[in-house]
Amino acid sequence: MAQYHELPKTYNPADFEDRIYQNWCDKGYFTPDPNSTAEHFSVVIPPPNVTGQLHMGHALDETLQDILVRHKRMQGYNTLWVPGTDHAGIATQIKVEEHLRVNEGLSRYDLGREKFLERVWDWKHQYGNRIISQLKKLGASCDWTRERFTMDEGCSRAVREVFVNLYDKGLIYRGHRIINWCPRCLTALSDAEVEYKDMPGNFWHIKYPIKGEQDYVVVATTRPETMFGDTAVAVNPEDEDMKHLIGKTLLLPMTDREIPVIADDYVEIGFGTGCVKITPAHDPNDFLVGQRHNLEQIKVMNDDATMNAYAGKYEGMDRYACRKALVADLDAEGYLLKTEPHDHNVGTCYRCGTTVEPMTSDQWFVKMKPLAAPAIEAVENDSIRFVPDRFSKNYFNWMNNILDWCISRQLWWGHRIPAFYCDACGEMTVSKEDISVCPKCGAPVHQEEDVLDTWFSSALWPFSTLGWPDQTEDLKKYYPTSVLVTGYDIITFWVSRMIFSGLEHMGEKPFSTVFIHGLVRDAQGRKMSKSLGNGIDPLEIIAKYGADALRFALATGNSPGNDMRFSDEKIEAARNFANKLWNASRFVRMNLTIDEIALPAIEQLSAEDKWVLTEYNKAVKTVNDALNTYEVGVALSTLYNFTWDIFCDWYIELCKARLNDKESDGNRIAQNVLCYVLDGILKLLHPFMPFITEEIYSALPHTKDATESIMIASYPVYDAAMIFEQDAENMSYVIDAIRAIRNRRAEMNIVPSRRAKVYIETKHAKAFPTSAAVFFERLASASEVEVAPSFEGKLNADETVQIVTSAATVYLPLSDIIDTEKEKARLSAEKTRLEGEIVRVEKKLSNEGFVAKAPAAVVDAERAKLEKYKENLEGVLIALSKLK
Repeated sequence: MAQYHELPKTYNPADFEDRIYQNWCDKGYFTPDPNSTAEHFSVVIPPPNVTGQLHMGHALDETLQDILVRHKRMQGYNTLWVPGTDHAGIATQIKVEEHLRVNEGLSRYDLGREKFLERVWDWKHQYGNRIISQLKKLGASCDWTRERFTMDEGCSRAVREVFVNLYDKGLIYRGHRIINWCPRCLTALSDAEVEYKDMPGNFWHIKYPIKGEQDYVVVATTRPETMFGDTAVAVNPEDEDMKHLIGKTLLLPMTDREIPVIADDYVEIGFGTGCVKITPAHDPNDFLVGQRHNLEQIKVMNDDATMNAYAGKYEGMDRYACRKALVADLDAEGYLLKTEPHDHNVGTCYRCGTTVEPMTSDQWFVKMKPLAAPAIEAVENDSIRFVPDRFSKNYFNWMNNILDWCISRQLWWGHRIPAFYCDACGEMTVSKEDISVCPKCGAPVHQEEDVLDTWFSSALWPFSTLGWPDQTEDLKKYYPTSVLVTGYDIITFWVSRMIFSGLEHMGEKPFSTVFIHGLVRDAQGRKMSKSLGNGIDPLEIIAKYGADALRFALATGNSPGNDMRFSDEKIEAARNFANKLWNASRFVRMNLTIDEIALPAIEQLSAEDKWVLTEYNKAVKTVNDALNTYEVGVALSTLYNFTWDIFCDWYIELCKARLNDKESDGNRIAQNVLCYVLDGILKLLHPFMPFITEEIYSALPHTKDATESIMIASYPVYDAAMIFEQDAENMSYVIDAIRAIRNRRAEMNIVPSRRAKVYIETKHAKAFPTSAAVFFERLASASEVEVAPSFEGKLNADETVQIVTSAATVYLPLSDIIDTEKEKARLSAEKTRLEGEIVRVEKKLSNEGFVAKAPAAVVDAERAKLEKYKENLEGVLIALSKLK
C-alpha cells in the first residue's frame, strides 16, 4: 500500500491552521510573480483602523475578498491583494486621549502637539499589528510584503501631491461656510460623516413682536436656543397672507436687537406659520439665504456647544440647558404661543453619536461639482459597475446632490494641511514640501494647525498603495484594480471619493466593479452593537471552531448587497460540514493503494462513476459561473450539496463493494475516480475553506502535474468530455428508488436486517445499470431485485407496499417486510385506542357547558384532535383489511 501523510481521527483545526498559514507565507505564495505575463487581478483591502480589532464586519469583508482572490489565483491570474491599515484620525485620537485621561489625568493640551503625536505613534506601534495578525488568523492571502499605512511615507507624499494639485487647479479652497460640527470630538465633519436618526422633539411657536405695532409674527423652531443668532425672518414674496410684512422690523425676544422681515422663495407657501427665522451661522439653508441678502452671521455657541456672550444671561450654559431655561422664560414673558411634539431627523456624529451642531467656521473645502461630473458618467456608462446594480442609485443620489467637501479637521493626528502662513506679511503658501520662510518676504512661517479628513487619504488608496505619484511597475501592472469589495454603508464615505480621485489623478477609473455586501446581523436580524450586547467576536469563533468554519458560515447564503444573519446554528452547520469532509477523506485515504491519480479510460468507468463525474462537472460549471458573477452563496451551496449528498452520502457508499474487492480492476478504478473527484472537491472548496483543504490535499495522491500546495493548483474547469447524460440519468433512477425505499422502510420502522425482494416497474427497465442489484442489496436491504416494464398478473398490489418515484413504481411484498400476525395485533390495538379517543373527544364536544365556557382556541384544538383520530382510524382499518 502507498504511504500517505496521516489524517488524525478527529478534525481539530487548531492543530494545523497556524502551521499551514506560516508555510504559505514562507513559500511566498501570496506575492505575485514579477515576471508573469498572465492577466492581472488586483484588489486593495478596505483598510481597517490601525488600532482597531477584528469584528464580524471585517471578517465578512475579508472572507469575501479572499474567496475571490484565491479563486483567481488558482485560475492562473497574476494576483495581487494589497493589505494595509488606516490612521483613522478621529477614532484613534479619541482612544489615545481617553487613555491619557483615565491613566494619567492628562489632556492632549497638557502634552502639547509634538509630545501628544509621539504618544499616538507609540499607540499605533503597540496596537497597530493586532488587526493584521487577526486577518492572518482568518486566512487572508494578502501580499504582506506590500503592506501599507495611510500615514506611511509614500501615502503621505501622495496626499500632499493631490492637495497641492487640486489647490493649484482652484478645486481646494479655504472659506467661511456652514459646516457640521461635533461638540464632543471638537472637529468639523463632512456631510458623509453625519448619520441621521429619528428623534422625538418639539416645535416651539414663538411670537416675534412687530416694531411700532401691537401685532406679532409667529415662527416655529425645533432649536429655540439658536434664536440669539437670528438676523432676519423670511416670508415668501408670493404669499398673499404674508407679503405685507416684507420690510417691517421685528423685535427679537429676550434680546435688545431688531431684525428685518425679508422676502425669499426658500420659504414654502402654506408650510408652518409662513414665517421662517433665519439664523445664517447655525443652519445650512439659512446660511444660503443670508448670503443672498448679505445678512450678518452671529455664532451663538462655543466649540463645545455651550452658549457664548451673544446668548446674554444664558452664556456658559450647555445648549440643551439653555433651551430648557429659554423656553421657560419665553413662556413666562408671554412670547411662547404653543408647543407641538414633533419627531424629526437629527444629524449625529458617525464616531461618537453626539448631535452635531451646524455652525459657520473657517475650513478647507474641495469643490465637488467638477470632480463629481466624470465620476457620475463613469457609472452611467457602465465603465464602473455596482453589484448588485441597485446600489448605483445610492451613488447617483449622493453624487448628483453633492455639496463641497469639508476636508479640514480640528485634530492633531492625521495629515497636516500643507498650507503655511507668513507671520509678517500674511501670505499663505501651499507647498508639497515643508517650508520655513515666506517665499514672498522671507519672514518665518507657521503651518496650518488642522489636519485632513481621514477619507481624503483613503480616497487615494487604489493608487497611492501602488506607488503613486511615482510611475512604479506595480502602478503600471495593477492599476486600475479589478474589483472593490465593501459594505453598502460606505458608498458615500469612500467608494464615491475613490472613483472621482482615480479619474482626476490617474485619468482612469480605480476599479471596474464594486461588489457590495450587506451587514452581519444577529440571529434575530438586529445590528450587532455594544448596547445590545449581541456582538460576536470572530476570534472566539476561530478558537472554538476554526477559521474555515467561520468563513464557511459567513459565505453561506451570501447574496450581493443583502444583510446576513449569523447564528450558533450556522456555525455549527459549518463545523459539521468540515467534519463530514474530514471523515470522508479519511475513509478514502484508508482504502487507497494507488500512488498517483490516473482517471481510467471511459469504457472502464461504471455507471456510478459516470454519474458522479457528470454531477461533479455540472458543479464545477455552476461554481465558476457563480464566483465570476459574485454569487458566493450560490457557489458554496452547490459545493455543499455535491460534497455532502452526492459524494459522501452516495458515491462513497456506491463504491464500497468495489473497494472491498481488493484484487479486482474495479477496485483500482474506484480508487482513481474517488481520488479524482475528492481532489476536485478540495480545489473547488479551497477559496472558501483554505486550511482544511490544504491539510487533506497533503494527505492524498495527486495527478502527475500536481503542485506542492493546493493554493497554487489550477482551479477545476468544466470538461464536456466528462458529461455522461444518459448514464447519469440511468443511475439517478437507481438512486431515487433506493432513497424512496429507505424512506418508506424508516416510516414503517422496518429494521435493516429484515430483507425484502424489490420489484421495480419502469419504462426504463433496459436502462437500469447491470450493477444496480448490488446497490439495492447493500443500501436498500433487498434480498433480490427484479426490474421489468410491468408486473401485471404477477403481483397482487394489495399484498405489497407501493412506492412511486419519478421514473418507477417500486413494490415490496408485505410478507417480506412485516410479521403479518404481529402487525394485525399491533393494528388492532391501535384501532381500539383510537376508537376510545374518538368517544372521549366526542363526549367532551357534546357537553354544551364545555363548548360555551372553554376558550375558543381550546375548543378548536379538541375538534382538530377528533378529525386527526378519525383520519388515523381510517388508515388503520385500510391496513387491517389488506392483512386479511
